[in-house]
Amino acid sequence: MLTLQRAKELNDTMVTEEHLILHALNVCYAMGAMAKHFGEDPEHWQAVGMLHDYDYQQFPDEHLKHTEKPLLDAGVDPADVRAILSHGWGICTDVEPVTNMEKSLFTVDELTGIIQACARMRPAGITDLEVKSFMKKFKDKRFAAKCDRELIQKGCELLGMEVRDVAEICIAGMKEHAEELGLTGTGAAE
Repeated sequence: MLTLQRAKELNDTMVTEEHLILHALNVCYAMGAMAKHFGEDPEHWQAVGMLHDYDYQQFPDEHLKHTEKPLLDAGVDPADVRAILSHGWGICTDVEPVTNMEKSLFTVDELTGIIQACARMRPAGITDLEVKSFMKKFKDKRFAAKCDRELIQKGCELLGMEVRDVAEICIAGMKEHAEELGLTGTGAAE
């Protein structure tokens, strides 16, 4: 089974830009929280989250076209590679998310972008972010406008869950790693 350490090693061979490393970590920790929700192995799901944008920095216009063979050649389980490919469903792949892991990755990829943006605006970062505050920002389409809310909604529907419930799980998972994610806030008073 893919370990988080192995996923980081593989990701480090392709991803060097700080914002992409941070995004991989956000997705990684959100996926760990989703795994706990579904009674699955958090580290395994974190590892898949860590690797989800494996080829993006090198091939942004051909995202996920340079992922399958290298990861399979590196010994990554085909089911994990399929999960990674499925997060591009309808965008750059035709691999439909069918398992809870795949549906979760499809959903949290964009969702963590809004959570991160929301946390960065708060004096205490993510440490005191509640889902109510997140939902206000989620409904404001001008906020973190590049994050695809329709895709997030579609992913939540695939999971049979409400956006607020998935967001609450992901926020909790990211809070546990606030310092590593740079989301502890500025410390300024509100």
